[in-house]
Amino acid sequence: MSTLAIVGAGPQLGRAIGRRFAAEGVDVALIARSRTTLQAVADDLSDTGVRAEAFPADVTDRPALHAALTAAEERLGPIDILEYSPAPSLADLRRAPLVEATKVTVDSVLTQLDLYLLGGVAAVQHVLPGMLERGTGTILVSSGAGSGPVIAPQVANVQIATGGMRNWILNLHAALSGTGVYAAHVAIAAFIGQGGHDSQPQTMADAYWRLHTERTEAELVIQDLPDDYLERGLADKFVES
Repeated sequence: MSTLAIVGAGPQLGRAIGRRFAAEGVDVALIARSRTTLQAVADDLSDTGVRAEAFPADVTDRPALHAALTAAEERLGPIDILEYSPAPSLADLRRAPLVEATKVTVDSVLTQLDLYLLGGVAAVQHVLPGMLERGTGTILVSSGAGSGPVIAPQVANVQIATGGMRNWILNLHAALSGTGVYAAHVAIAAFIGQGGHDSQPQTMADAYWRLHTERTEAELVIQDLPDDYLERGLADKFVES
């Protein structure tokens, strides 16, 4: 029985990825800040026949993240698959706003580095030694496609951080060749759950499963943005009504 850890598990893509992997008999560890959200996702997976458990932690709190991953391993066994896809909350965006390319400052970038790049490094380095020792494992790291394939100047401070994360994962993919461990980056150019077929969480979760099983691509770009995406701005979940 394999174990998947979803770091940044939420009610849309995280839930869909959990269900897709659970359908293949994979146990699921759910890690994010909100115990309420995590428990709702865990409850949703209760009919799949696998173990799905919540391990609350903030990825910017490195000891807490380490403790959550350790607890997941103790409860569910070694983490064979890591999916890392943190996202800011509205409170995060009020505290550390998105910044347009001409207005980027050092301080505006530091918070984003903490969430995306440094949190990702911490999560990966927790599971990678065990994967290498066992000679098998999958690491899937997700970000908005502004990390490289798509230009989004209105969120430049985020893209500096996710661009660094993307570059590292692409290099990690190359470095892991021949080890039995596979790493890939998923660049999401979509308003999840709001666009066409390719934007739907279940469709995207199927793509994650293909990455895990086929283990060939260094990067998957999910492209389903409307033509006016620059004018449209943030996905609805990040916009206060």
